[in-house]
Parts: sequence; structure tokens; C-alpha cells
Amino acid sequence: MTMHRWWRGAVIYQIYPRSFMDTDGNGVGDLPGIVDKLDYIASLGVDAIWISPFFKSPMADFGYDIADYRDVDPLFGTLDDFDRLLAKAHALGIKVMIDQVLSHCSEEHAWFKESRESRDNPKADWYVWADAKSDGSPPNNWMSLFGGVAWRWEPRRGQYYLHNFLSSQPDLNFHSPQVRAATLDNVKFWLDKGVDGLRLDAINFCFHDLQLRDNPAKPEDKRVGRGFSPDNPYAFQYHFHNNTQPENLAFLEELRELMDRYPGTTTLGEISSEDSLATMAEYVNDRRLHMGYSFELLTNDFTAAYIRGTVRDLESKMVDGWPCWAISNHDVARAVTRWGGCEADMAFASQLVALVCSLRGSVCLYQGEELGLGEADVPYAALQDPYGKTFWPNFKGRDGCRTPMPWDSTAQAGFSTGKPWLPIDDAHRVKAVAVQEPDPASTLNRTRHFLRWRKQWPALQFGDIELLYTAEPVLAFTRSIQAQRLLVVFNLGADPVQWNLPAGVTAQPVEGHGLLSGQVQEGVLHLPGRAVFYASIG
Repeated sequence: MTMHRWWRGAVIYQIYPRSFMDTDGNGVGDLPGIVDKLDYIASLGVDAIWISPFFKSPMADFGYDIADYRDVDPLFGTLDDFDRLLAKAHALGIKVMIDQVLSHCSEEHAWFKESRESRDNPKADWYVWADAKSDGSPPNNWMSLFGGVAWRWEPRRGQYYLHNFLSSQPDLNFHSPQVRAATLDNVKFWLDKGVDGLRLDAINFCFHDLQLRDNPAKPEDKRVGRGFSPDNPYAFQYHFHNNTQPENLAFLEELRELMDRYPGTTTLGEISSEDSLATMAEYVNDRRLHMGYSFELLTNDFTAAYIRGTVRDLESKMVDGWPCWAISNHDVARAVTRWGGCEADMAFASQLVALVCSLRGSVCLYQGEELGLGEADVPYAALQDPYGKTFWPNFKGRDGCRTPMPWDSTAQAGFSTGKPWLPIDDAHRVKAVAVQEPDPASTLNRTRHFLRWRKQWPALQFGDIELLYTAEPVLAFTRSIQAQRLLVVFNLGADPVQWNLPAGVTAQPVEGHGLLSGQVQEGVLHLPGRAVFYASIG
């Protein structure tokens, strides 16, 4: 795994197409909208884009329920639009990654419609079917992540089918060689078109336990996890049998063999298991996935100890692989609000970008992070997310991080000429692209400046990391490659702090990153609140 692979140390900009830019006035973003804004994306200095699903879908889960893996949903445009997007992105030097949702599809998919008709049709075993217990209840105790049991009765077959997510998202049976072959053939379709990589949704959910064993109960004090409502029964179990099965490793190797036939392509796996860091270490290496990310930094804990412990744990387990870090995405509350509260300022937003871009690995920045957007307030009447509707008000769902991108401060924020599919928060209009463009000190321009500066430092892109012990709220580590060695220090708090440099360390501050920094006086580093300090050390 050498430095010249473009994805190592890359900054990948995630686009949620429904909310990025609408060109036809229906209130939903589309592929032509992405094409129109590619020059803006290029101006950020990112290396690649990752586009969330735009495939044909009934949109029960807003595109993560795919009805046709090889076609664009008319809501987003056409295959020709995607070809134009790909060509323009490549002309601008931007790599293109697309979401692939392999473990499950929509109940509207032709495969499932055929499979559910009988127990002896050609696709009868393409999904996870099971007989009822003698009392008519589901075959085991598995729960759906979106709430309730993970089994739905299908009267045509007189059996239950498994759905780890919505009941309209049946799980494919990856124990079937035909399913694996058909899945890889769908992936090949997009590789042949010229995509540069795949972001693999819920990739550890492809296989299930063939014995359908019950999941064991989880003690009440262990019922935590990303995005769980306190009353979501999914958190009541250890999910040992409905995902993360050993057979998945061989499939990942099949997938890697296909990817290797397309030089320069990459895979990024989304991994959420009972021990996500251990699963990442197992899944990411030269024979399986190129990169992986989990949800450890998508939690509410913003202490230096937690971040240091998470990174150290992964580093100790992943000896061969390459991580990818994210602090925001389309599934969790935006980091500015999650970690900084409603009063978080521009300095904090800029610090968060620097933090995730300074860890060892690649980076996913979610659309709007460059603007310092916080979580939007979406009232129940405007809610679209089925997850949020089920668990309101304890858990308000994912709509707050999915509201439209604010391009200007007008009523529709320059996103659409029609009514946006989700309301636009007034707090977002004042942080719109057009508002921030003229201000050199804006979060947008600080992000641009920082990402350009980062490209000058191989240690930040490719180097090793060594975590240093610090008291709260200071996070410190070194990044090094060959003769280049950087000390990186963050004051995660809002108040000034002092930190004694390690004995024998001579630090020469590195300027030019454009962020709030600190000063060294007689071996003591003085850091203002939300400061970021980079220094060259011998």
C-alpha cells in the first residue's frame, strides 16, 4: 500500500444528492445539480466525491432501497446525466465514488418480486426466507435497526423474510453463489462506466447465521450505539448472528479481485458491528477492502480521552489496513451541533475540519461541513425520515442533517425554484456559500485554505501517528514520514490552556494553515480556545 495510490490520505466530499442542488424545480436535488456545482467542489481542494444513492428506488429509505442497481431514478436524472457528471469531474481532477447497497434492496426489485412468488422459482433462495415457529411467530428474535422485529410475513410463500432495516428492504441471501455473482456483475456495470471507487453501505450485513440462532440479550448499561433512540429494541441485543459473519471475508476477497481488474479504483466500507474497530481491522487489508470507516467518531463524546482512545484502539488492531475518518454524514447529527452545541462558532467548525483531516487515514467531509453548518431544526410536521417518525420525540431521526445545501440567503437558499423536500433552517441561510465567499476568514475559505496547505505536508497525508498523553481538553499527537515530523495539538475547549511540551522536544511552529494557532514560550505551549497548533519537531 504505497503513497501514490490516490485514495491514501484523500479528502472525499460526500454528496447527498436529494439535498445538494435542484435544477428542475421539484424540490429535490439531482445529478445535473451536482454537475453545475462541480466547479465549487473543485475549489474546495478535495480529491474525490462520494455520491449517496441515485439509483431507481421507491424512496422508502431515500435511495438506500434500490429497485434497479443499473439505472438512475428519474427523480435524479438519467444515465446520460451521470456520464456527464463523471466526465466533468474527471476533467476537473476529481475522482468519483458511488454508494453501493449490496446487503439488501427494495421490495420493488424484480429479483424480490420473483423470489416471493413461490418456494421453487429460479430466485427462490435469493433472499433470506424462513418458516414460522409452530405458533406462527418469527423464526428467531432478531430485531430491525429501524425498530421492531426483523422478519416480515409473506403470504405468497407462507414464510417470513429477513429485513435488517425497513420491512420494505429485504435482505439478500449471500450464501447463494448466484446472488454473489449477480451482485458483482452489478458492481462491474459501474466500474465499466469509469467510476473510481465504491462506498459500500452496511457491508458487514451481507451474510446471516445459517442456523438462525437467537441473538443474546444485552445488559441495560451496554445499550448504546450510533443513532439509537433510548427505546429502540435493536439496542437490547448483541448482534452476533444477523451480521458480521465469517463467510463475508471470502466475499470481500471476491470483490477485491474484481476491483483489482480496474487499476486505480478503491473501496470504502461502512462497518457497524459489536466491535467495529476489530471488524475494520479484519476487513481492511491488501486482500479485502482498501479503506473502512465506522461510527466511533460519530458519537456524542468529544473528549480528548475518547478520541485518543478510539484512534489508539484502531491503530493497535489495524496493522495492515488504511482507515477513513468521518465526524458527520447523512445518518447522524452534524458534528458542529453534536459536539459544540447550538452556540458553536466558526473557529470551532474550522477546528473540526482540521481535526479529522489530521488523523492518520483518509477523510470523508459531508456537504456543508465546509460551511460550518449545524444540525437543522425540522418540526415533526415536516419530517420525512421513517426512522424519526417511529421514534419521535426521543430520537428525531436523520432529517436534521439532510436539509438542503444553502447556496445563498434567499427563501429557497438557491437550492431550488420549488418547495424544498425538507425545510431550510434560517441558521443555514446566514452561513450560505454566497454569504461566506467574500469573507477571507469565513469557515468556507478557511477550509479551502487549510486543505490546500495540508497537501504540502506528506506527514499529514500518509504518515504514521503517535498519540501523546494529555490532560483535558488537549489532544496531541505526532505525524511522521521519513525525515518529516509534525507535532499536532488541539485545544478542544473554549478557554485558553497551557501545555508543557514533552521533554527534549524543540518545536518550530508551522504557519500557513490559516487557523487559530498558539505560541511556544520557554517550553510551554499557550493555546487560545479552539486553537490548532502544528510544529515541525526534530
